[in-house]
Amino acid sequence: QLAESGGGLVPPGGSLRLSCAANGTRSNHYAFEWFRQAPGKEREMIACLKSRNGMTIYVDAVKGRFTISRDNAKNTVDLQMTNLKPEDTAVYYCAADFLEICRPDADWWGQGTQVTVSS
Repeated sequence: QLAESGGGLVPPGGSLRLSCAANGTRSNHYAFEWFRQAPGKEREMIACLKSRNGMTIYVDAVKGRFTISRDNAKNTVDLQMTNLKPEDTAVYYCAADFLEICRPDADWWGQGTQVTVSS
């Protein structure tokens, strides 16, 4: 079971850290992903981390501003977001892929957390 936390309202230029708790598993063979879905838009993958080699992938829109990482002590996968923009407003979802592939059709999904960037 995946559970996101850390969403909220933040002004433009601000920062926010999302956390995804991977309850019930400590697998080091998954790919963990963060997706987002803005109103009226399709869900998109924005960041992915492969557990075994630590490789990360980012979509261009967040590259250099967002960082995905794994906290093994807390068993979470976090998304540190900086220099937030109004266009980052969306529901953010974490997901896990059992084949360690960064792809839209992940196997495990959290319930989502709202991030709103507005002054």
